[in-house]
Amino acid sequence: MTTNVQKHRIFLSAAEPSADAHCAALAHVLSRRDDIELVGVGGPKMAEAGVELLESTVRHAAMTYKAFAKVLYFRGVIKKIKNYLMDNRTDLVIVCDSPAFNFHVAKVAKSLGTKTVFYVAPQLWAWAPWRINKLKKSCDKLCCILPFEEAWFKERSVGAEFVGNPLLEESSCEPAKKYYLGFEPDRAKIAIMPGSRAAEIQSLWIPMQQIALGLQGKYPKMQFTVVALDDETEQTLRSQQLQDFSCEYSIGSVYSTAKASDFAIVTSGSATLQVASAGCPMVIMYQSSKVLWHLVGRWLVNTEHLSLVNILAKHELVPEFMPYFDSVEPIESRIEGLLVLKDLLVRTSSELVELIRSLTDKHASERVAQIVEDMLNQK
Repeated sequence: MTTNVQKHRIFLSAAEPSADAHCAALAHVLSRRDDIELVGVGGPKMAEAGVELLESTVRHAAMTYKAFAKVLYFRGVIKKIKNYLMDNRTDLVIVCDSPAFNFHVAKVAKSLGTKTVFYVAPQLWAWAPWRINKLKKSCDKLCCILPFEEAWFKERSVGAEFVGNPLLEESSCEPAKKYYLGFEPDRAKIAIMPGSRAAEIQSLWIPMQQIALGLQGKYPKMQFTVVALDDETEQTLRSQQLQDFSCEYSIGSVYSTAKASDFAIVTSGSATLQVASAGCPMVIMYQSSKVLWHLVGRWLVNTEHLSLVNILAKHELVPEFMPYFDSVEPIESRIEGLLVLKDLLVRTSSELVELIRSLTDKHASERVAQIVEDMLNQK
């Protein structure tokens, strides 16, 4: 006798590569159940994990002032999502990161009576805290990936839970790199991570190469490995590679490359936590519009530090150049100074590992999947 079981339909929304990876990992766990159907917008990893995509949004990811060119596109995507949710019974909507986009998706879902889960909390604690009421109206459950966020949001009456950090699920957080004891700057292995978004690559890839060339001028045997998101990103990086710059490329290997490196030059973002979990000292860079930063940006930021690593550490554990505007000389000089301080490299490596260890106690994908199942059972 065959029993037709009505499937639960879950809609997942991701707009950038990291969210695509988080949702894909979550999809793999949810797919263990035969009664769940996954639909959404996102990227190739979600598609590979079995999510039926209405739209491939990841390649349109942008940030800050460069995002305005994408406004019309994403408005169209939101309209498409609304039409889908109106025409198809959906039990739950999960929005992942990208609050500028996903607040709208969640608002649409709530207007149609569909419960919502925010996976990755919007960083209201860093800037724009007045948006907390907007979050309350559009969020039934908030899954935080930074440990201090749970208390911050609960104090403001948001149903929040720290679920662990999905980027760190494969991290081992082993002790500090012991080979620093025999380390020499001239033979240093340096990782370069120019980011996953087109806007980040456009603004930081050339400066990062200029820094590398400056260091290589002083240390000719220094080796560089550049981490690209995927094959397409690698081709983009190669097409913009400076003539005198020599490096190897690696695909999607932030943690393993950082583990094999002595130092890293990293674009600000979630990748910095993976680098930290590998015990790899780093400098962190991010570029913004100088005009917008001085007119608006610096007045909106509520934290003493801007990089996730230093926010978690509550002091400048690693140098951050955020925002970086023009000259790379101060960054190059800072790196050069750090590479000759072996004791500091060892201490920083150890502190980074210990800092991240608490974030690896939970398996984020498994915990979020359990939260989802509990919410489905409440219906």
